[in-house]
Amino acid sequence: MAKILTLTLNPALDLTVELPVLAAGQVNRSDEMHTHAAGKGVNVAQVLADLGHQLTVSGFLGEDNLQAFETLFAKRGFVDAFVRVPGETRSNIKVAERDGRITDINGPGPVVDAAAQQALLDRLVQIAPGHDAVVVAGSLPRGVTAQWLRELIERLNSLGLKVALDSSGEALREALKASPWLIKPNTEELADALGCEVVSHAAEAHAAAQLHGQGIEHVVISHGADGVNWFSVGSALHASPPKVSVASTVGAGDSLLAGMLHGLLSADTPEQTLRTATAIAAMAVTQIGFGINDAAQLAQLEQGVRVRPLTEQ
Repeated sequence: MAKILTLTLNPALDLTVELPVLAAGQVNRSDEMHTHAAGKGVNVAQVLADLGHQLTVSGFLGEDNLQAFETLFAKRGFVDAFVRVPGETRSNIKVAERDGRITDINGPGPVVDAAAQQALLDRLVQIAPGHDAVVVAGSLPRGVTAQWLRELIERLNSLGLKVALDSSGEALREALKASPWLIKPNTEELADALGCEVVSHAAEAHAAAQLHGQGIEHVVISHGADGVNWFSVGSALHASPPKVSVASTVGAGDSLLAGMLHGLLSADTPEQTLRTATAIAAMAVTQIGFGINDAAQLAQLEQGVRVRPLTEQ
């Protein structure tokens, strides 16, 4: 299996509150509460670990609330290469209603100064070589600019590493200039990054061709319950997921990215890569938390995924 590095620049402690229906402005009583050490790159790492890969995790962590993260890394056997910074890692509150609707309240996180940013760059030069791919996922913490993210990806590219990017907004717009190997936006994120409407498969294909011309090899566009479109050079595939009971959509995109990376690095066929990744994402929405806990359930979900060329109707 592959050796993979994930970078989570703005991780979070996720507090997920389950309740029947959120009544705004009233007292709400929860059915369950769960706390997870999270952040997009950390979530991706957990799924990849369940798929058998070796993981190194890095980014920035607040010094004042490390325990949940360090416990997770030790339990999972991750190599911990996070740079510690003053303050607390942010906390995100996620309210999960029974119909699958999620309300997010995301905290700001610590300020990451120039010294910590340089410390991470120096650490990556030391540890990144020898990895098969790097995942850069999530938002930027306070103090870190989109230009710095672009330079980070350029540095990883110069080390000969495949960079898979999952971000949005200004961070995605700037990072695209560094030509990562793979990106995984949804349609709204892609349209915002390119400054144009992306409202059809033809528009997606045009946008993907533009990105291919910039050196971005894989453009994976998620459509939630409507599936996934994957544009690689010379190929375009769509996957429709099976119908599942939704507990939470948190982590579905991270699970999709992990599945795509798994297939690409395992030399699976394109169809099998997309089928498995879509099934992993479908599995993610049936649970609270991250990872693949039931191989038999995953195999069953794979059988319900339909993969077809995008030229088919």
